[in-house]
Amino acid sequence: MRKSVLSKTRNFITAVTLAISFPAQIVADVEQARLDAVAADLQARIDEGRLSGAVVMVAQDGEVLMQKAMGYQNVEDQVPMRTDTIFRIFSMTKPVTGTALMMLWDEGKFQLDDPVEMHLPELAGMQVFVEQDEDGGWVTAPADHPMTVRELMSHTGGLAYTPPLSQGPVAEAYARAGIMNLTGSTLAESMPALRDIPLFYQPGSQWVYSISVDVQGYMVERLSGMRFGEFLETRIFQPLGMADTGFFVEPGNAARLSRQYASNSDGTLRRTDNRPGLVNFDFLSPPKFESGGGGLTSTAADYMQFVQMHLNNGELNGVRILSEAAVAQMRANQLPKAVANIGQLYPGNVFGLDFAIVEDSDSYQGASEGTHWWWGIAGSWFWIDPVENIGFIGMIQNDDILYSLQVHAAARAAIYK
Repeated sequence: MRKSVLSKTRNFITAVTLAISFPAQIVADVEQARLDAVAADLQARIDEGRLSGAVVMVAQDGEVLMQKAMGYQNVEDQVPMRTDTIFRIFSMTKPVTGTALMMLWDEGKFQLDDPVEMHLPELAGMQVFVEQDEDGGWVTAPADHPMTVRELMSHTGGLAYTPPLSQGPVAEAYARAGIMNLTGSTLAESMPALRDIPLFYQPGSQWVYSISVDVQGYMVERLSGMRFGEFLETRIFQPLGMADTGFFVEPGNAARLSRQYASNSDGTLRRTDNRPGLVNFDFLSPPKFESGGGGLTSTAADYMQFVQMHLNNGELNGVRILSEAAVAQMRANQLPKAVANIGQLYPGNVFGLDFAIVEDSDSYQGASEGTHWWWGIAGSWFWIDPVENIGFIGMIQNDDILYSLQVHAAARAAIYK
């Protein structure tokens, strides 16, 4: 194991335990100085007025080494951040959705190379976008092959995102169809409309971050016969003890939901979770559209239960959620030969099934090869390192995407370099 991560003296550390404890360990290897550096960096950003607050949680070998809240969850009323503060985790929802779908893979409900249309026949025969004609009609070409489930789960199936993450007529058509409109229509009501919208590119030819995980949520509904949120609650959240995770915050917990902010040039913060648009949904009532791509709220401790289950190859406290074979598939590079990586924004990374995967440690602040991870558009992030057996959760509610990526990089460097 690397000296840069592990203490030469293997210091004994008293751990904070969760409501559902992880397997007991005697020693912890991440140096305290590295944990202190993570906290100091976040605190400095809070003091500078760039972040409102943060909750950070680090575990190794099943033992929680750090669980710390800093700053404020409500700046206006000076409500301190707490370790049980609830966050909008947005795209950290995606690995949860992928886990749900792979549970059905374990049950033999589908194979990864099945055409998606085998299980969602309403999406059969999708064409590929070429251009729009003068009347706004689609000019299309045939797909080389039907999108497969493997492509759907690795963002290589031909789909794009809704605006602003993707632009152009295909993205705009998704928005009109109700994709990601949390108050508009259900998965079952909106997803069949995709049959009338062409694919953005030929399946297997590109990696394009996309609505594919919302399609996965719809596929979970179809294969399980359950509403997507019900499946997550009964098959994942309850077994893992994730009592504070769901598509909305229960009324009794509303005061624990963090506000979201963007920084001003003068070192102050402005609240952004109450602005018009998608984020105007208050997450305090059940959405109609249960977004597998970005709809969940959670706490650091809850999400660590999910992370630790994956670190344990699919099991936590005697409860098996996934087979080891399913976990191995999610952790493995699933990109087609035509796609070398997932782009300059994430150097040294490829993609598995709803996880990014570190392929080149040196390009990614020294994170172990095989570390799988993702993040949410409000800045929350996590990683799962099966080499050093580390789980990391960082919870923030920040509206500056590029700044959030800087925060993530600094935390990785503190732990690994």
